[in-house]
Amino acid sequence: MTSQVDRRESEPTHELAQQLEAILMVIDEPVDTDALAQVLEQDHSVIETQLRALQLDYEGKANGPRRGFVLRETGAGWRIYTAPELAPLVSQFVTAGRTARLSQAALETLAVIAYRQPVARAEIAAIRSVNVDSVVRTLLARELITEAPSDGENGPTRYQTTRYFMEKMGISSLSELPSLAPALPSIETADELDALASSATSRVVPTTTE
Repeated sequence: MTSQVDRRESEPTHELAQQLEAILMVIDEPVDTDALAQVLEQDHSVIETQLRALQLDYEGKANGPRRGFVLRETGAGWRIYTAPELAPLVSQFVTAGRTARLSQAALETLAVIAYRQPVARAEIAAIRSVNVDSVVRTLLARELITEAPSDGENGPTRYQTTRYFMEKMGISSLSELPSLAPALPSIETADELDALASSATSRVVPTTTE
């Protein structure tokens, strides 16, 4: 009788590769093989083999050309990175983009980070009720925000504003940010928002994007 693991290993590799790529494209920190295996309901060895295959494919060591990105395994897990040889080009693009105007979605997300920092991506998404992955990447690329120092090995990545942000705002300290007191909700409502934001780190964020 064919075991459950055997049936999973016989599933189309192309479909599994697509599923892995979909996850790897949206994560903001490395993810380990066990976590991927659990989400995709596959054996650890199957996921490991497919990740290695993707790694070789991206590096042009399979049947296709070398990609502009690579898949690396770090101590914390797997993540997609820009190909090292293209780093100068990406840097040039990011630098040029710093002069462009921010979208309304980016401004709203930046405001949440500025007033709630340090704050996790899932908390931002819960407050704004939209997926903020792309917006956070934009703010990171524009060097307006950065990852805050970690307070533990297993906690989510949190974000804070940068010195460059303060320079653009014309302030020397975050205490100089305009007060939000007149626009703040009641204490009861604020407590509800805090509870919602805290629980967001343990569930999937909404799929609407901005």
